[in-house]
Amino acid sequence: MIKALPSVNRRQILKISGGAAALTMLPGLAAAEYPPTDGEMQGFILLKDRALAPTIPFFDADDNVRHFSDFGNKVLLVNFWATWCAPCVHELPNLDNVMAMLGGPDFAVLTISQDRGGAAVAKPFLEERMGLRNLETFVDKRLKLGRALGVRGLPTTYLIDRRGMLVGGMTGSAAWDSPDALKLIRHVMAEGAGSSDGYSTDGTIKT
Repeated sequence: MIKALPSVNRRQILKISGGAAALTMLPGLAAAEYPPTDGEMQGFILLKDRALAPTIPFFDADDNVRHFSDFGNKVLLVNFWATWCAPCVHELPNLDNVMAMLGGPDFAVLTISQDRGGAAVAKPFLEERMGLRNLETFVDKRLKLGRALGVRGLPTTYLIDRRGMLVGGMTGSAAWDSPDALKLIRHVMAEGAGSSDGYSTDGTIKT
């Protein structure tokens, strides 16, 4: 059974790896500085204080080691999924649409499979069975990245800003190509647009 986060009107805990302190996740606030979480995005829980995303590696379809820092100053929508997860499969076309609409120098969708069979299972599922052409295949070997982010069920999706900081997350299928979701993503994309702040070559944050 897929475990979902409790209602967004309650505080949540997201544990980050390496014994780091747990972070309290709060519902979206009315204050202008917080990204909007309206309508379809009411289940998206914002971090009260953004924190650096884990540096634990994941892998692409060719078994190359990848890190969030590889994507430079892009805003990242990071989705954990599996081929056996019906809600995951339901939302994959929405994620593909988002990548088609917003993907480029400022934004990317990272669909990171939790399948035990790795890319050999996930890649043909995305490309052949689902017919999706905008999503690249990534794999979380041994589920280390998912554990570091505190994934409790699938699908789970996180938003990471240009500086590599976690904005918040959501467990459960969502209409990521809906106007409400696009409004949330574009708000984060607009933060610091054109700034040179972001990752250094060693994967740390530049200030």
